[in-house]
Amino acid sequence: MGFTKGSLVTRASAAAYNLFLALIPSLIFLFTLIPFVPIKNFQPELLAMIYDFIPESVYRVLESTIVDVVTKKSGVLLLIMFVATIVFSSNGIHALISAFNISQHSFETRTWLTQRMVSVVLVTLISVMLLSSVSLIIFSKIGINHLVKLQIIRVNITYHLLLFGRWLIVTSLLFFAVSFLYYLAPAKKTGWRFLSWGSAMATFMVIISALVFSFYVNHFGQYNKLYGSIGTLMVVLLWLYLISISLIIGFEMNVATNISRNGQNIPTDGESQ
Repeated sequence: MGFTKGSLVTRASAAAYNLFLALIPSLIFLFTLIPFVPIKNFQPELLAMIYDFIPESVYRVLESTIVDVVTKKSGVLLLIMFVATIVFSSNGIHALISAFNISQHSFETRTWLTQRMVSVVLVTLISVMLLSSVSLIIFSKIGINHLVKLQIIRVNITYHLLLFGRWLIVTSLLFFAVSFLYYLAPAKKTGWRFLSWGSAMATFMVIISALVFSFYVNHFGQYNKLYGSIGTLMVVLLWLYLISISLIIGFEMNVATNISRNGQNIPTDGESQ
């Protein structure tokens, strides 16, 4: 299997590198898009949320750039970052596709254009789900607190159930994003269902890695400017590396389950299909 003989670490490293390259233009694109949002006081409130979310040392270094991008409209920059986001994000998905093909010991038979189209479709699907998740996390908390202020609901079991419900929806969106990736990405069409145990395993591991990253940001990212800035970048790369490993392990689990169910022999490295 690819897990034991398919250079899991090497594949995860390649995927993490491409995902890291995609992260930078993606963030700039999102920030450039913010000034075009027609919501009153949205930009100041967002800046306050960014300040609370990222380490103070990192914010101080990037403050002028963030404020400039968030408050000033730039159609040219928006277009450039959109194209860069599509290119680098599709490269990241393509790296995962290559990793999945190795897990199945199969060669890529699709044309370059077909591979790119699949990558762009997956980028679009995953981006919509991730943006929906982030929006739900941000705005649902604001909405719930507003309902509390209006005394429509009280801080009781209903309040906590609503907070729990939003995380349940976010987890479900992440699970579906992973399922789409596993279902559409491989060159060899798989025999498992759209909703699989591998998707569940990968979703669980991604959530754990996100919690570890959040713990670092909240407790170890604010000691000094040098450590905070460089350390956070290193941890972001490590986080993407853990996500890549999680996705590959989940896919390997699906491959192993499918082989076991069909009573097939596990192919060796020289028996690619």
